[in-house]
Order: sequence, then structure tokens, then C-alpha cells
Amino acid sequence: MMKPSRQWRFYSWCLFWSLLVALGAYLGLWQWERADDKRLAIALRDAAPALVQPTESPAQGAQVTLRGQYLAEQTLYLDNRVVDGKVGVAVLTPLRDTHGQLWLVQRGFLATGPRREAPHVATPSGVVELTGEWQEVQAGGPLYGENREGVRLQQLSHDPWRASLGSFSYSGWLHASEGDGVLIPWWEANVMPPSRHMGYAFQWWGLALAALMVMFIGGRKLRRDKAQQSVW
Repeated sequence: MMKPSRQWRFYSWCLFWSLLVALGAYLGLWQWERADDKRLAIALRDAAPALVQPTESPAQGAQVTLRGQYLAEQTLYLDNRVVDGKVGVAVLTPLRDTHGQLWLVQRGFLATGPRREAPHVATPSGVVELTGEWQEVQAGGPLYGENREGVRLQQLSHDPWRASLGSFSYSGWLHASEGDGVLIPWWEANVMPPSRHMGYAFQWWGLALAALMVMFIGGRKLRRDKAQQSVW
């Protein structure tokens, strides 16, 4: 019979490596499900319609054309953007369309350099037309301090306009790529390809398999050592 101390060592070994095997298998399945989610997201984005002057919330990724007037005095700037090695901001201007709906338009990149003076951009007056991709509100990353500093924002959000304009008509913003008042487009949808998630899944499953082999090899060695101890 195996001594209690050796039993504890054997069971501890098996428990530790079993947990690693289970963790690797779980993370592999999670990445596989993420790959399925990304396939669905890409399919929905590819199937998103082209809309002109919509009167209901666009689907994620829809190409939307708006006509209306910029609210130039409400322009704010998304800080710390970099395009082609140049430091600058993204210009954010609300637009009131011809139906009276209020949209937030991300008009593109404005180079400012490292200076911290308040940015300024020319904004067309009168009725304008522009086209871009609709993005639904996304959860922001970690924010240290206040979001707004003067006319600069650290994160894209509707909140800075609520006091002056109230609520926007729809929960999202238009990343304009062409049209009146549109600057240098810089935004692209951040969609990791499903193949990368599948690669991560196989990596985790490979690690789980390696852990399983280590568990069996080590367990056999512990039992063999116990048998030799018994003979002595």
C-alpha cells in the first residue's frame, strides 16, 4: 500500500495537471466559439445594406448616406490619433439631417503635431451630403481621469454632448469616408479573422494534450518510484 505522504504527492500531481488540461480544453473551446462569432460578425457586416437618409437605426456596418447641416460649434476632437506617422485628432461633429434627426459624425483625421493647443477645423455650412460606415456604440477601454479636456476627448462617447444637445437619435456614430467636410479617413473596423481564433484554439488544445502527457508520464514515474521503495 502507498504511504500517505506518497499518496498525497501522487494525487496532488494528478489534480494539478488535470486542472491544466481542463483549462486548456476550455480556452480552446472558447477561442473556437469566438471564431464562430467573428464569422457571424463578418457575414452581418458584409450583408449590411446601403442606406440613404435612414429613419431608423442602421445595422452595424451599414453604408449610410446623410444629408443635413453640421452643428459646427459643437465640434469636439478625439485625441491621440496617428495616421502615416503623424499625430493628430479625429474630428467629431454632430449633424442634424433633413428629417430633424441628430447624428454624430466622425469626419476623419486632422494632423495637429505634438502641440496641445485647441484644434480647429473648417466646417461647411448649409446642407451637406456625406457617406460612411455605421458603428454601434462600443464599450470603451480603461479611462484614466476625465474623458473631456477642453475640446479634446479620450474616448468616443455621446456623453459630452448630452448637456447641450440631449440624446442623439441612434446609439452609434458614422465614420464618414467621403462627402462634404470629410477629412482623411483613418478608421477601420477591428475584426480579427476567424482563422486567428482557430489557431489560438489549436494552440490551447495542444497545450492541454501536452499537459495530459506530462500528467500520465509523471504519474507512472511516481508509481514506479513507489514500487521500488517497497522492494527496498
